Amino acid sequence: MERKSYDVIVCGGGTSGTAAAVAAARGGAKTLLIERNGALGGQMNVSGPPGFSYANLFNGYDEQVIAGFAEEMHSRLLKEGHAYKHDLNLYRTHSGYTFSYVDPDWWGLEIFEVMTENKVDLLLHTLVVDVQKNGDAVNGVIVENANGRLVIEAKVVIDCTGEGDIAVRAGCDYELLPREECEPQTVCFTMGGVDWDKMIDYIHENPDQILYSGPDEGQCGDYPKRSLEKHYEIMRNITNIMDYGDLRGFYKIMDEALKNGDWHEYSGVGFFLMPREGGEIQAHMQHSSQVPNCWSCDAWDLTRAEVECRHQIIIALKFFRKYMPGFENAYLVRTGVELRLREGRRIMCDYKITGKDVVEGRRFDDCIGKNQFAAGAVHVANNQTIEVRSGEALGKPPKGGTNDIPYRCMVPLKVENMLVAGKHVSTDRAAYMRFLMQTVVTGQAAGVAAGLCVKHGVSPREIEQETYVKEMQEILRQQGAILDGVH
Repeated sequence: MERKSYDVIVCGGGTSGTAAAVAAARGGAKTLLIERNGALGGQMNVSGPPGFSYANLFNGYDEQVIAGFAEEMHSRLLKEGHAYKHDLNLYRTHSGYTFSYVDPDWWGLEIFEVMTENKVDLLLHTLVVDVQKNGDAVNGVIVENANGRLVIEAKVVIDCTGEGDIAVRAGCDYELLPREECEPQTVCFTMGGVDWDKMIDYIHENPDQILYSGPDEGQCGDYPKRSLEKHYEIMRNITNIMDYGDLRGFYKIMDEALKNGDWHEYSGVGFFLMPREGGEIQAHMQHSSQVPNCWSCDAWDLTRAEVECRHQIIIALKFFRKYMPGFENAYLVRTGVELRLREGRRIMCDYKITGKDVVEGRRFDDCIGKNQFAAGAVHVANNQTIEVRSGEALGKPPKGGTNDIPYRCMVPLKVENMLVAGKHVSTDRAAYMRFLMQTVVTGQAAGVAAGLCVKHGVSPREIEQETYVKEMQEILRQQGAILDGVH
């Protein structure tokens, strides 16, 4: 087999992998990013695009709590006219559920420019099939592609596959729920040609049909919860569809369609909004197809889900045109090319973030970034779409603030010279960090840590020492990451 060598190899070119590769390269490491697709971006523009783009960058105090590489990409696209400014309008203020929209396809183009500018080597259309080890230490990966099989050596390997595929092959411990307990997997789709004035008229007349998305009691800084009457008043005064951010509910419409056999049983009704070139706004459906009992690490399950999701999408497309105000002449723009995998393995590391850590807003000396997402809520394949699992920690950090993400949640037990980043970092089920803005945070930190490993000739586990932690944190701050100074 042909052999090549790098300082850092990043496996997976999604949101965590691209952030990790750039950060490692900026640290002086000779870096290779390996991706099985021909595109970079993962849940941003491949299995997504996520309708909420960079949602939740601000907490309940309206403080920006996630920046770094996420902010860098947003600013870059904003400057070029492919993003909207951070939107803390009256409808969303104090809720911690804000939107910072970008055009996902332009993100997918610009990320290649960023890779080139930072001298990250790419190997696309390539599957990492195994690792090379010396005892407990990983020192390379084995890949297969059109060229055949190849060994690529590395001082540090970062698993950003989203499913922990490479960490498992390296012998790392992991947790995986039974099939029937996993969140459903989904295929997204987008519609254009919507008459948004007609939709706004419907919302003004039926604000009670839209799921409440305002600030909740105890989760909006020091501000009182908004009354429902005030919330409806705000909804009726919105004239720009983008200020709603997302629209879910439509309960009467869904009930009528269910009665007529025109909707399926696996999700509720709603959509996110997506900005496109020339000021066009499209509707993005992220929850309209959902398949339960599907393991993200079983190709037979995944195949079944891909087929079933597309069947549900056909139902959904017909439903939106028949029932939804403003969608009478809407049309299909794009369908996700693969499943968006909501839940799978979580790799066990030197620290396991818990739901209790989230709801208590816990701080850590080895903080590498912030989280303000709630713990405990999960997607379910029924017409409620989301529910709370009993017995698990539930809620956001105190008053909608943040909890710290510790570096140690990315250093796998038992295995050396490896880091994990993205949605399979070490958490319990309640604290699972699968959302885009979380994966970018852990990806950037993993890349910085890997660069320090190469610089100092140490392992990722040794970076847990105070001296290295402080150096890592200082680099992250220089790169715009937010580690402190916010609730």
